[in-house]
Amino acid sequence: MNLLEAQLNYPFDNTLPDVGGTFEVAPGIKWLRMGLPFALNHINLWLLKDTVEGDNGPISGWTIIDCGIANDATRYAWEQIFATQLEGLPVVRVICTHCHPDHVGLADWICSRWNVPLWMTTGEYGSARMMSAALPGADGTAMFPFFKLHGLADPHMLQELEGRRSYYPTLVPSVPLSYVRMHDTQSFRIGAHTWRVITGYGHAPEHASLYCAELNLLISGDMVLPRISTNVSVFAIEPESNPVQQFFDSLLKYKDLPEDTLVLPSHGKPFRGLHTRIQQLFDHHAARLQEVLDACVTPQSAADIVPIMFVRKLDAHQLSFALGEALAHLHKLWFEGVLKRSVCSDGVIRFLTR
Repeated sequence: MNLLEAQLNYPFDNTLPDVGGTFEVAPGIKWLRMGLPFALNHINLWLLKDTVEGDNGPISGWTIIDCGIANDATRYAWEQIFATQLEGLPVVRVICTHCHPDHVGLADWICSRWNVPLWMTTGEYGSARMMSAALPGADGTAMFPFFKLHGLADPHMLQELEGRRSYYPTLVPSVPLSYVRMHDTQSFRIGAHTWRVITGYGHAPEHASLYCAELNLLISGDMVLPRISTNVSVFAIEPESNPVQQFFDSLLKYKDLPEDTLVLPSHGKPFRGLHTRIQQLFDHHAARLQEVLDACVTPQSAADIVPIMFVRKLDAHQLSFALGEALAHLHKLWFEGVLKRSVCSDGVIRFLTR
């Protein structure tokens, strides 16, 4: 455990759910894990005991929060969950915190299997539909010229990135054709408790976390993670965005929650110490911004900034996020007027201190 982790409290520190199993973190709330074929090798998913109104009266069952990617291993893990962990009750609702593949990948499969609705914010649902359908501008082809514009010149890496054009539809082959809209500050019942939606920006278009005051529990999705800082990137579809500032502003929306809130993150272990972790995230990005500013005494592209912010060797998957995050930090300083931006003679965008 590193120094930052030591500042947090992990009530289930020696516990992980078995594959195909669950662990109850609070009454009626089960924690399960699904594998991911990336460096970040898992996602936490949640089962909440629920009761919804059916055509013939109340139906008791389970709400699923987030779904895992669409692959055979995840489907098999869900089959084990369905067979052994639902206590003979059906799934009655699926909630996805945001549109990224590890969260929404199997939403359509689960919703269709149980004939239940998908709940998402409009920004996340619309983005998932666009990317799953590989619409021009939202598909992988847009990434290739965008990264070249921002200085990526390694032909081997560009070739690998070019091959990722079907990345999202492979992991999210379909999205339900309709949804129930969630929005910021909305409150609704899941079983015996009321949950409030807290939307966040910077990591995803309209990320939804869920807070229950009665349980003092936050399902944080990717907005507040205990060990890593969630990716905040500029993407080709929104090339003038300022996601680091959006992320900062979003973190402030948790300031009214108690410090001892039990945080259920999408990656890593449940923890307490919400305000401590938020300050750590502010400090982390402040340090990265200073590194970027120091480098920009000479003209720097986003590709130039990547090895400054990420000292380890990156594969194509990791580089796609690293370059977007490097650009996000450049953009925050540019929007603040600290950096100026120019298109150089080689067609690459570079940033320089004023």
